[in-house]
Amino acid sequence: MLARSRQPDAQTAEPATRMLKVGDRELPVVVRRLRTARRITLRLAHDGSEARISMPEWGRTADALHFAEQRRDWLAAQLARIPPPAKIAPGSTLPYRGEFLRLEWCETAKRRPALDDGALVFGGPRESLEARLQRWLEGEALRLAGDDLARYCARAGQPLPKLALSRARRRWGSCSSRGVIRINWRLIMAPDFVRRSVVAHEVAHMTHFDHSPAFHAHLAALYEDPIEEANRWLKAEGRGLYHPFG
Repeated sequence: MLARSRQPDAQTAEPATRMLKVGDRELPVVVRRLRTARRITLRLAHDGSEARISMPEWGRTADALHFAEQRRDWLAAQLARIPPPAKIAPGSTLPYRGEFLRLEWCETAKRRPALDDGALVFGGPRESLEARLQRWLEGEALRLAGDDLARYCARAGQPLPKLALSRARRRWGSCSSRGVIRINWRLIMAPDFVRRSVVAHEVAHMTHFDHSPAFHAHLAALYEDPIEEANRWLKAEGRGLYHPFG
């Protein structure tokens, strides 16, 4: 499910000082109380850095922590699915728009990475490679998401808002009341239909600032592919987008 951009149900986060023993590591637990929540839910951060519990405002923290303790095995299984950080170096591969590019370093090539028949060719100092690759990916994310935004705004009959990139750990996109849409730069590594689904989701929020049936009907009219497929991809593969660059 795509993260909400702004919610009418205010939430309160308790200090992330509680720790839960999962396997051989101590996992921080963050508890959030939601005005509209009717039950306790648990999920793991995309990068495995913390467990997140959502619960009704009237719920007891002790019950929420017990809920997490009873699901240690599930958390352990989720942690095991998180791949180790990818090695960013010449000869390795980098995800880009759902495919993998070979990283090729050439002493005479330009510092700025350039696409060349399934490879990303670059020169310059090797020690700054990771930073330069991230800047290149962010530039590509801004370019392609900008094209997506223009198309979906035209379909929705909305003015083109300001677009910015996000490095958020919890959201793929957001739409603020000040008219700014933010898209997580890591979506450039996902297939195009996934990135487009997030942009369409946020454009739909320009008309319906909630997740009502009217919002979902509007999103279905804007987005050209089955939204469920994009949501399933993010749920299954989204964590992997956080690992090439830590």
